[in-house]
Amino acid sequence: MSDSATKQRFTGNMTVGEAMQLHSEAGLVFSSYHLGGCSHCSINELETIEQVCGGYGVPVDQLLESLNNLLDQ
Repeated sequence: MSDSATKQRFTGNMTVGEAMQLHSEAGLVFSSYHLGGCSHCSINELETIEQVCGGYGVPVDQLLESLNNLLDQ
């Protein structure tokens, strides 16, 4: 089995905290979507990626693609 097949991926039901642990630059991706960058758009590490996207109107598939691109570099 190849490395890419065994690599964990970002998913919608993953919490923000889990995402931050999976890749050190995940926070930068969230910030690029204006999530968690300031006091009125803060995100809770216990919320799932889907919950955060739903709350702020961010397309979940788009955010997941951006996050998973971190793993493909």
